[in-house]
This record gives sequence, structure tokens and C-alpha cells, in this order.
Amino acid sequence: MDSRIPQPRHIVIIGGGVIGATTAYYLTRHPSYIPSIHHVTLLEATSVAAAASGKAGGLLGLWAYPTCLVPLSYRLHADLAAEHGGAERWGYRQLGCGQITASLKKNNAKTRKSSSLGLTKQDTKQNGLPVGGQKEWQKLPKQDKNASSLLHESILPADLDWINASLVREYAEMGLPGFTETAQVHPYQFTTSIAALAREGGTEIRLNAKVTNIGLNKSETAVSSIEYLDRTTGETRTLEGVTDVVIAAGPWTGRLWPKTKIEGLRAHSVVFAADVSPYAVFTDISLPNDWVPAHRAARGEKRKHKGNVDPEIYARPGGEVYACGEPDSIIPLPDTADEVECDESQCDDLVSYIGTVSPVLGAASVAAKQACYLPRHMRFGKESAPLIGATSVHRLWIASGHTCWGIQNGPATGKLMSELVFEGEAKSADIAELDPRKFKV
Repeated sequence: MDSRIPQPRHIVIIGGGVIGATTAYYLTRHPSYIPSIHHVTLLEATSVAAAASGKAGGLLGLWAYPTCLVPLSYRLHADLAAEHGGAERWGYRQLGCGQITASLKKNNAKTRKSSSLGLTKQDTKQNGLPVGGQKEWQKLPKQDKNASSLLHESILPADLDWINASLVREYAEMGLPGFTETAQVHPYQFTTSIAALAREGGTEIRLNAKVTNIGLNKSETAVSSIEYLDRTTGETRTLEGVTDVVIAAGPWTGRLWPKTKIEGLRAHSVVFAADVSPYAVFTDISLPNDWVPAHRAARGEKRKHKGNVDPEIYARPGGEVYACGEPDSIIPLPDTADEVECDESQCDDLVSYIGTVSPVLGAASVAAKQACYLPRHMRFGKESAPLIGATSVHRLWIASGHTCWGIQNGPATGKLMSELVFEGEAKSADIAELDPRKFKV
């Protein structure tokens, strides 16, 4: 058979998050894609962007990681926004980025006795409530050492007026041109829009389709079929004649293909209804030892965290401010995204901590309290880079494990996957370090 003659392909993508959506988008726009003989099917167990891709912060940064993906993906975000009206359609824009170091003194805390944010020890003693910290705050793995080194001391911007400047001891800005540009998208709007564009390009999207088995040929050397549960009807269905499978199932990737060692890490976030200036703010907040969030004090509980707390806050277009807290491993990853449990007390902690340094957000209503699981590629107890590429099984591909940077690195991952599938190699970036076969996947 002449290898130059295009062959029929049935490419199945597992996962309707940002990686699955961008992979479908770029597959249907690859020069080798021929709609009459190439069929792309995306299977999603719940709905598009139901998990982390719909509940993430949507931050884009040239200072993100891994460096083999970031420059390409940052540029592709700009290209996609220019081509499809991303500013209006999914909130694409540039924004300032920095980190504040703030201290809440006892006199600041006392001024909040009547608020819902927190009480000092003086207040809690009147009710005999216990106070004191219990655990250290666990940071999300957003900044690596390289990113932290790019922060430089600066002056708190005048238009960052939703932060209480009197509490800020230091402000460090991400401000090195060519290295630290920061932008954002609304993750749910971006992912659902890209999925819609992929559908327009020819992708068949099946929702409530929970994959239960990846079928291999008799010698177990190549993919051949996909079995999935139709959660709407309760029937088990099988796709035969499958030539390629791309597992882009986020934290569920490890459930489908255990060799990947990709697992989930839960993280909580809140969305405030507030219209503020466009900044992404990382924080390092020092609280008085005797300060307790009001919702915990009312239940006779201690403050959950001792020492400093470090929530992240991202202003968004459309009168929203997103904030995320620390990760946890308390509740195991559920079977599907619609079964994720949200611990409201963790969200309430987040609201209280942020309210100490931002009176504007402290007074704002909370539009959403939510949780999701970040997909982590774990090796020898440590977080490793994402897996993107071929496996030891012919035409079984992995595109997962992006932790905090799935939205940022989604376009590059999708484009590179389209090259791998249709051309046999990644041409837009050197991603040899992300090859799943390095880990015997």
C-alpha cells in the first residue's frame, strides 16, 4: 500500500476538557484532515468543561511551565483570540500580575468585629471559643523557581485599588518584557467555544459518554475499539474500527490507563461578583494568631491554618473576580466530574482570608463556590511534567497531566497532538521530554 495515499481514520478523543477540545479543534484544521475519510469523535462522561477546565482561573503566562510548551501556547492563545473574537467570546485580554506581602495587625482585625470576615481572640473569649492554628497552608504549584525569580520589587500600582494598600508591606511585579507577559481567558467560555468550533469543523461530540474500556487487537499492540456507558440511557455502547485514541481525560487519565500515573488533586475556588481593575494577584498574608474566620468561630472551631495564607486572586472581565485556595487530598477522585464534592467551609475560609486585604471583595457577594481536581503526573512521589505523545501501544496517545496550567498550555497541546496523529511527529515544538514512552507508558 502506498503510504502517501491518505487512509481512513477514526480518531477518538476521551475527555471534553480544554485538552480534548483543543485537540479536536486542531485535528479538524490540520492540512491532512479530510472530512470524507477522517472521523473525529470526542467522548465526554458529563458535559464539556465540567471539571477543572470550567473551574480554573484561566491565567496565561509566558512565565508558566513547562518551557517547551509555554511560548507556543501563549502565542496560539493570541492567534485564536484574533481569529475567533476571543476578547468578546471568552474574555481574552492582557492584565497586570504581581504578588503582595501583607500583614493584618490586631487593630485591623478588631475593626472587623461586626463583619462576617473574622473575629479576634477578644471576641471569641466572650463565647469561650477556641482559637489557634492547626496546619500550614499548602500552596498550589503555580509558580516554579524560574517564575519566582522573575518577580521584582515594585510599587503597588495606583489602580490596584481593590487591595488595602495600608496592609501591603511589599509588592513584587511580574514585569520583564518578553518573559513575564500575562493574559487571561475565561476557562469555561474558552473551552466550550473551542469545542463548538471543533464541532463546526467536523468533530462528533458525545456527552454523558463514560469510557469503560479501551479495546486492543489480539496481540494487544494497537487500539481497535472503545466501549462506553451512555449515562443517559444506561446502555453500554461500542465504537468499532477505531484507529487512534487520545486520552485527554485530565485526572481520570490514570483510571483509564494506570501506567500514566496521572491522578487528581482537589482544589477549591470562589467567584466574587465585583468589577475591579485587571490584575492577577498572588498573596502572602500574615494574620494575627488570635484571628478566627467568623464562620468557624460561630461553630466553636479553631482557625484551620497557622502562619501565613496565600490565596490567588484574578480579576476577570464581566464583573467577576476568581480566587483559588490550597489543594487537598481529603476526598478521593470520584467517578465523574458531576460527583465532585465541594467543601463550603474551605470556600468560606478563602472568602474570609481575601476579605482581610480587600475591602471591596470582602463586601462583594459570592457568585460561586466550587471544587475541581487538577491532573498531576506523579513519579516517585513527586509531581512531574505532563505526558504528551505516543505510548507503547500503536496509536494510543496521551495528552494529560498539566496540573495548574491546562488552560495556558491547551492550544499547544492540541496543535502538537494533531501533528503527532497526522504527521507522526511534533513539529511546532520540541517536546521530547514529555514523551510518555520515557516512563514506559
